[in-house]
Amino acid sequence: MPGMPADSGGAIVPFSGEPKHAASALPVRPIRHGVPPPISRVYISWSSGNLLQVACLRPPSPEEGAGRGAEEVAGRVVEVNLGVGAGNGSAEVEEEVDEAEMRRIEYGSVPAFALLQSRKNALADAAAMQHMHSVSEHAEWWQYVLEYSKTIGNLLGNQDSLPALMIEDPRAILKVREKPTSLKAAWELLEIFYVDKELHSWLPERLVDWLADYDSLLTKTDGTVYFKLNNFQKKLINLQIVENDDDYWNGLSAALSVGWLDVVVNMLRFHGSYQLGQMDNRETENGLVEAVAVLVSTMPRMRPDLPKGKLGQCCKTRPDFIKAWEKWRGQVSKLECSAFWIQCSHQKTRDGLKNLLHIMMGNIKDLTAATSHWLELFASHFLYIRPFTVGFEGMHHLAQKCIQLKPSFDTNGLTGLLNGILSENPEVVLAECTKKFGPWMVTHCMELLAADNDYADIMLHEERPNFGGISIEELHRLVYAQVLCSHSSTWQIAPTYLSSCLNQGLGLLEILLLKQPIQDNRLVLKTLELCRLYELENVGTNIMKIAGCYHWKHGRKGTGVYWFQQAHDKVRLDRIAQQLFERIGKSVADDNFKQWEGLLELLGSDIGSAGGLEFLHRYRDFKRSLQQALEGRTGEAARQTVEFLIQLMRNPSTPQRFWLPLLHDSVKLLNCKPRPLLNVAETTLLLNKLQELSMAKLRPDFCSNHLPSHALSSVRLALGSNLARAILEEA
Repeated sequence: MPGMPADSGGAIVPFSGEPKHAASALPVRPIRHGVPPPISRVYISWSSGNLLQVACLRPPSPEEGAGRGAEEVAGRVVEVNLGVGAGNGSAEVEEEVDEAEMRRIEYGSVPAFALLQSRKNALADAAAMQHMHSVSEHAEWWQYVLEYSKTIGNLLGNQDSLPALMIEDPRAILKVREKPTSLKAAWELLEIFYVDKELHSWLPERLVDWLADYDSLLTKTDGTVYFKLNNFQKKLINLQIVENDDDYWNGLSAALSVGWLDVVVNMLRFHGSYQLGQMDNRETENGLVEAVAVLVSTMPRMRPDLPKGKLGQCCKTRPDFIKAWEKWRGQVSKLECSAFWIQCSHQKTRDGLKNLLHIMMGNIKDLTAATSHWLELFASHFLYIRPFTVGFEGMHHLAQKCIQLKPSFDTNGLTGLLNGILSENPEVVLAECTKKFGPWMVTHCMELLAADNDYADIMLHEERPNFGGISIEELHRLVYAQVLCSHSSTWQIAPTYLSSCLNQGLGLLEILLLKQPIQDNRLVLKTLELCRLYELENVGTNIMKIAGCYHWKHGRKGTGVYWFQQAHDKVRLDRIAQQLFERIGKSVADDNFKQWEGLLELLGSDIGSAGGLEFLHRYRDFKRSLQQALEGRTGEAARQTVEFLIQLMRNPSTPQRFWLPLLHDSVKLLNCKPRPLLNVAETTLLLNKLQELSMAKLRPDFCSNHLPSHALSSVRLALGSNLARAILEEA
């Protein structure tokens, strides 16, 4: 879409700052094109995904022909990502995965995907033999999918990958960790709910762990527990008495509501009553703070184990958990009714600690006030109101109730994805992945959706007429493969996904390989290796023929002949031979001979695959030997030259129009004294060839040679003289 930029102060697209524009909150994206003004024309076109390509061109200069401004930029093409917002988002919010990181993820996911497809094909063959309906009926299939999911998850990032600080800040609330990404968060959600069967008994606890890692990604406009604590951390450096600050108690309530027990206990230790100079005067207050901290740190958790640094009391079985929970809840109620609260003189400490106890007792009003996002309220229900929930029990209904209590107006891909998961609707999950996370995510997560879900398996693998007879799974893989093919650094991994599409993938793979540039031999070799890997011998042969034609037409004749030989292209090699026949010189010293002599060197010893060039290869040997014989180097060279001559004349591949030049070049050898180099039989053979040549001159299609008019008589005289001497020699 070309256009002429208006005169608007150097802006490519004029933008007015009127109120009507501000009300619509139009995103403005500056383009750093680096082209000096003036810019005469702008071209805009769609690229892959959310990318726009913007080409900025300067007007042509009349002095270009004289080489003016060789270092000046005449134009440049830049890409603009429309998927990245241009608002005033906080720096703490997760940023989009950059291009280099995405390339690493794309390449790193190929081995895991290929291994899973290989295992899937092996299990499919076994299922066919055992009369099973699907691969998912095999007991080991979900373990394969779980291993695949863990591999991809590690590729997307590790929350604990950053090394620990040598000197830790004792007043640090949030640990320094790798910045989370929505891609990693979405992948873990799918793994939790669709793949890992071992989590079903403690699914709510796993969701709490997930929220602890990715709470900062839930929204960009509304507050979250993470942002509350992060803001208080910045404020903490200037606070002398933290218990007098409302944000301190609000942060404690928020952290406890989502189960961040280690953060709560750590923040309680900030209380002023723990200071050495205050403990005697605030003994009761400190005792209440410590009692609450002990209750928080001993809260029962229905899970097999706890990560390092996390607090709580692990209960591996449901009966043990129920018993521990009732005991712990009784201790909370007992402390809440204690008479020591009357002796606590600090009002904010008393109110703040009681609020924490109310949260631990499951007071819905306090939980709603402490949380900021519906997903935080959702997690708090499983911690304090419905602690005995197992699996998907009532999760979707509870999520809808929490959304009504804490509506969020920020359309986030993670919350939409979780809604689709809780509603057990794979179509919604697939749509959210497509909309928010792109083709890579969709292509690789479909195996997770269908791992243990028969409905999702049928939905993804059913061939649909409106899709051209292919399934949804194959459609998304083809889309992702096309995205890979559109970039020069990722097209090499597209065949892995195309080969897994049985209906249309192999046809598109052939087109992809045939469209690769053939100017660079290294790229051609890479393409041929892919052809060999996917057993596309015919495609590889065609690529070698195309490469041979390209190099031959551009003057790299040796490279062209090499590729024709590799393709066993006898037809084109014969045509090359016909062209080279015209360049054969009249004598050894002719320059044309030296031009094609080097080309024949490249043919190597396997001249049988060279088609019509076999004659030229033998003719080269004859020329070299003839030159040595005429220079008088060795007597053996003359005899060897005669042998080459006889071989050429007997060989049916020697064209008839070259008989006379061969014999004419050998006249001096035929007149060699004192002994003839040819015996009677050999001389008779050459005379017969000469007679055939004389008869062939009478045909209208005879091709004459550029030889002297007396060449034929000279050869006949030399052969007659040699025959006479050979007869006398034999007599």
